[in-house]
Amino acid sequence: MKKSLFVLMSALMTLTTACSGGTGTGSAGNAATDTKPAAGGDKAAPVELRIMWWGDQKRADLTNAALRKFEEKYPNIKVVGEFAPSSGYFDKLNTQLASGTAPDVFFLGGNMVDYANKGVLLDLAPYVGKELNLNDMDKGMIEYGTVKGKLLHISAGANARGIVVNTDLFNKAGIPVPKDGWTWDDYAKVSKELADKLGKGYYGTYDFTVDGMDISLKQRGKMLYDMDNAKLGFEQKDAEEWFAYWEKMRKDGGVVTPEQQVSNPPNDTSKSLIVTGKVAMNLIASNQLVAHQNLTKDKLTLVQVPRGPKGTGVVFESSQGLSGYAKTKHPKEVATLMNYWINDPDAAKILGNDRGVPVTAPMRELLKKDANPIDQLIYDYTSRVSEATTKEPVKVSYNPPGFTEYSKLADTTVQEVWFGKKTVQKAVEDFYNGTLKIFNNNK
Repeated sequence: MKKSLFVLMSALMTLTTACSGGTGTGSAGNAATDTKPAAGGDKAAPVELRIMWWGDQKRADLTNAALRKFEEKYPNIKVVGEFAPSSGYFDKLNTQLASGTAPDVFFLGGNMVDYANKGVLLDLAPYVGKELNLNDMDKGMIEYGTVKGKLLHISAGANARGIVVNTDLFNKAGIPVPKDGWTWDDYAKVSKELADKLGKGYYGTYDFTVDGMDISLKQRGKMLYDMDNAKLGFEQKDAEEWFAYWEKMRKDGGVVTPEQQVSNPPNDTSKSLIVTGKVAMNLIASNQLVAHQNLTKDKLTLVQVPRGPKGTGVVFESSQGLSGYAKTKHPKEVATLMNYWINDPDAAKILGNDRGVPVTAPMRELLKKDANPIDQLIYDYTSRVSEATTKEPVKVSYNPPGFTEYSKLADTTVQEVWFGKKTVQKAVEDFYNGTLKIFNNNK
């Protein structure tokens, strides 16, 4: 009887083990095992995640291809993707957040802090070392995604801003292509020389008063927004000096005319005077070099931003990244998807440099092996910037609250100066007071 009971119990235990379907203990990003996280086992209930990003059709195709590969590796997780043009993306996201129907994962950019302050982002810290491995992620990227002690954002790509240079125009003008280590005085001098030697209809540089202002401030030990002390990180005179620099360059003839800047905006690559061979230099993010080079036969390259009193002020920075919705019902799966995005070789090969170079060193090395010449140039440039920041570190900074309003005000201010509606002094005075008002209204 005892023997029969023992056999029956053994059989039941074997059956139970066979039918249970192991859930597994490994996870993507498990610091101890570094194994792929089990998808919950064959019997695990299926999970559906929604993810939303902005961009064009090319980015959508790449992103969807990466998501399909993720589903192959994690068959119990289905991912539904949706995207929108950048112009309407945040209106759509804000509507969904307000109605409680936001995606489980969504992309944010420099406005990440605005959403962090709203309390709508998932704290990912509990999943680090488990579902999410950050061992190979650049420290600066981790710091950028950490707000008030909470990890709320995982950078999906990194860039380093620099000066795109049309080397053919420099050669045509008989001027040496600039090198890292030049100054803003050099930049103004070279811009004027290019315009003078190339003749009518040619210019040394686009005007990047707005896009370059935070760099200028960092080169003086300041910043747009001092989040640690909850105040603006610059004074009116700092902005006035920067605006005045560009006004003088424009009067000297080295900068494109206001009319040309408006009709051929530098942020519309298809219309850019860089690719049509009429402007020799502009400030861009490193990942934008490919789009520029694809539209011109002229040889382009990247040079570090001219130096200020405290260095270049340029860092290896997040281009955009993933955040989880605080109300998601599947936080572990959200962390698993993010881990795949930054650590999986297949994901890296599919996504490439579309959102910037990978944020983990092994994935950068992986892509660099088979990179084409223009991507090699980008890897070389970002490596130079990364090395420089170890010698001249720059504090991580964020966009000020109400950044969208601030950007509109800054653009309007520049155009008021361009078209002679206000002097630099008056325009900057109004700009600074307006910035303070926007900041105080959005604290």
